[in-house]
Amino acid sequence: MTQDQNDPVRGERRLLSRRSVLTTMGALPVITAATSVLGATEAAAATAAINPSAQRQTIRGFGGMAHAAWIGDLTAAQRETAFGTGEGRLGFSILRIPVGESQADFGRDLATAQRAAELGVTVFASPWNPPASMIETFNRNGQTNAKRLRYDQYAAYAQHLNSFSTYMRNNGVNLYAISVQNEPDYAHDWTWWTSTEMVKFLRENAGSINTRVIAPESFQYVKSVSDPILNDSTALANVDIIGAHLYGTSYSNFPYPLFKQKGAGKDLWMTEVYYPNSTDSADTWPQALDVGEHMHRAMVEAEFQAYVWWYIRRSYGPMREDGQLSKRGAIMAQFARFVRPGYVRIDATANPASNVYVSAYRSGDTVVIVAINKGTSAVSQQFTVANATSASVSSWVTDGSRNVAAQAATSMSNGSLTVTLPARSMTTFVTSLSGGSSPSPSPVLSPTPSPTPSPSASPSGGTGTGPRVAYTMSSWNSGFTASISITNTGTSTINGWTLNFTLPSGQSITSGWNATYSPSSGQVSAANVSYNGTIAPGATVDIGFQATHTGNTAEPTAFTLNGVPCTVV
Repeated sequence: MTQDQNDPVRGERRLLSRRSVLTTMGALPVITAATSVLGATEAAAATAAINPSAQRQTIRGFGGMAHAAWIGDLTAAQRETAFGTGEGRLGFSILRIPVGESQADFGRDLATAQRAAELGVTVFASPWNPPASMIETFNRNGQTNAKRLRYDQYAAYAQHLNSFSTYMRNNGVNLYAISVQNEPDYAHDWTWWTSTEMVKFLRENAGSINTRVIAPESFQYVKSVSDPILNDSTALANVDIIGAHLYGTSYSNFPYPLFKQKGAGKDLWMTEVYYPNSTDSADTWPQALDVGEHMHRAMVEAEFQAYVWWYIRRSYGPMREDGQLSKRGAIMAQFARFVRPGYVRIDATANPASNVYVSAYRSGDTVVIVAINKGTSAVSQQFTVANATSASVSSWVTDGSRNVAAQAATSMSNGSLTVTLPARSMTTFVTSLSGGSSPSPSPVLSPTPSPTPSPSASPSGGTGTGPRVAYTMSSWNSGFTASISITNTGTSTINGWTLNFTLPSGQSITSGWNATYSPSSGQVSAANVSYNGTIAPGATVDIGFQATHTGNTAEPTAFTLNGVPCTVV
């Protein structure tokens, strides 16, 4: 995506008109489809079977782009709306920012990136152009001013990316990853790369980049752009994330068999899109449900691990210009607030009825079900969760009159739950595999600290049953992230907690979220923060951290919560 910095509105419309045509090519007829099957009364759908043991991709998160140079920075309040997880918030856990073309530009998006990092959000960056001194012009199919990176500047360009990463780190933002190039195959207004050039850079220079590497970010998920990377073992070894954009990509092109064949150990991210267009208001209803179906298919059919919108704040985006959630934003929040980084998608009947779409996710004992009904009538939908007991269920709904509105608690009996999906709606359900109270959604990220409860003497409530901990690790050549789920298996509420564990030799924490970690290595204590010190019986708290390692990627073997040994699952 591009923007004319001297005339932002005109520049945006000029390019977006081309994009709108491409997007329309890949869109499915929503209103026609929504009225073709269901009648005026509530219909029954086939049972949606959910299997928590059948795990698919690990979710890294949902998010959007901030670009201060083109549309102005987010305000302080808008940052809380974007990255907070409470009512009226988007719950975004990923922020994408541009790489400045010169060091003078490096700080443009720093304030938003800093606040996102403070809230545990994953921050990554994409460049549109190298520094001007590294560029040459050439004739590309009649475009006489086409730009490309000079071949003798590849090493210098890698150092430029390192300089940006270092600048951000020195200012409190540890970039999760950096891209080689934004849309190298749609670069009329920025820098072109051929697949051959991209592979050459990855083979010879990407290994020196000091954070994870994303490539190629094709504008339309054009497989001929990413196939050469997957087919070159040396280039692939220097890539951590295969990134793609979905402008105009038909649903039939969402699956990527070659990635499943050769992408072991790599992530697959959707790093930019708006959908279905940029011309309509983001509050247009029921069109906003198109975003929900698009996200569903991106998770289930494409098996992306991240879903990143274009501008966070825009008339067609998740946040309106007044800083409030749009209808498209509410739809995104139905995923983003509840399916947090480290959750794993699990098998679910994806399309139990025409116009009904279901996906499911798991973290420890917590199961999240996201259901979309694009039909014009309500649907009676049964869910069955394999190996689950009876548990309470919390739910939130977005429809024509409600935005992520909390609903009355209901119950799952012996793994079975039957609910009504309102016409033209999206509902997120949160429940527990092992019974007890319904898990709460991810905590509201508070911009100011509040008093921390004093730890209770025994997190098990005196029953003698220890808490349960699930530890999920995702590593790369010199670092890793760890997601930890803490479940209260006792009968009494835990008021204040500290989780103790020992990191294996050579591992050191660099940043964390949802807990305070001390020290950074060796015997570590992770203490609750202001918003998650209370864990009800049966409830789960999710925390995590990013760390470096020197080759040892072993996991901690034992955990205690307030001094009580935990069961590790």
